[in-house]
Amino acid sequence: MIEFSCGGCGRPFSVADKYAGRSARCKSCGMTVVVPAAPVAAPAAAALPMRARRLLAEHRQMSQAFGDFPLIRFQAVDGQPPEVYQVNYAIKGLAPGEDGPVVRQGHTVEIRLGAEYPRLAPQCRMLTPAFHPNIDDTTICVGDHWVAGERLVDLVIRIGQMIAYQAYNIKSPLNGQAAMWADLNGGQLPMDPRDLHPPGW
Repeated sequence: MIEFSCGGCGRPFSVADKYAGRSARCKSCGMTVVVPAAPVAAPAAAALPMRARRLLAEHRQMSQAFGDFPLIRFQAVDGQPPEVYQVNYAIKGLAPGEDGPVVRQGHTVEIRLGAEYPRLAPQCRMLTPAFHPNIDDTTICVGDHWVAGERLVDLVIRIGQMIAYQAYNIKSPLNGQAAMWADLNGGQLPMDPRDLHPPGW
């Protein structure tokens, strides 16, 4: 059996292994959930390649940091150890609207740890609409600040800070319209001032 929880409301699920990779809507909150891969017995850490050991350590840290943190939830959706995560942020940010940006309370991000990770930055993209100078339809700009020693936990927090407009760069934007808006409306920012570091992190 595969046991996991909804990234939106935390409702626990238990389904047969054959449903791995399938998606459905949570009946409690309506969020789309993806059944993660069935767990397999992990080989001894010393026998694993260095990248696999890093991925296992990242997953352990993610669970410790965000397991009981209401503002940031995650689920591993592919790989053993996990290489693809969906991260859900219960924070205030902006999304594009017909007459300008509109407030959005929930955001979902996909983070892919590619074959060259951690030497190269993870591939990060929004799965929900976002209006931000450093985010477009395909990319969240994290590469400019990436170093191989950065923890995945810290990257997840940094992306949350971007969504909340605690961090943004209008000098080299991916979204020029959002950069102009942020420049003109800096007094309204951040959208969400809360500390996005889980206790102890």
